Amino acid sequence: MNTKTMEGLVGANANINLINTPFKVYKDAERRGDTATMERAMGYVVDFSQKAYEYKAQADEGMEEEAKEAREQEKEELEKTIEKRREERGKLEDRIEETRTGQTETEDGKTGDSVSKNQETAPAWTDKDTAVSANTKTGKEPVIYTKTGEISLPEQTASISVSV
Repeated sequence: MNTKTMEGLVGANANINLINTPFKVYKDAERRGDTATMERAMGYVVDFSQKAYEYKAQADEGMEEEAKEAREQEKEELEKTIEKRREERGKLEDRIEETRTGQTETEDGKTGDSVSKNQETAPAWTDKDTAVSANTKTGKEPVIYTKTGEISLPEQTASISVSV
């Protein structure tokens, strides 16, 4: 919280609380009929209320400054985030371009193939002609697993025919 805002809030609160005493004196003097004391007490009430409004204006000004600073800070953070995203996007585009060409630059500055083929990790079927589903390949019927992980055979579905 800004010091100007804090000072304004504390000052306004203190002056509003100070109004209570002369107002009580005013009411007491009114019951007694003492107009001089009533006027003097009302003068203090007016003074304290004017000071409270001055402090309120100071608090409002401080809050406006805080809001302005917050907007500027938010704008700076947004610009930093945008710049960071642009850098990340550029790096990602570079990586995509490298994978398209199949060439990557190694630490020593040489270019090399970024894809290395390994027979052990290669899938069993890679050609379209040999890509066959596992069920037809093994000749087994499809299996359904229960929630507990046990195998249950699929139920025979009943066919219903309706003719109209």
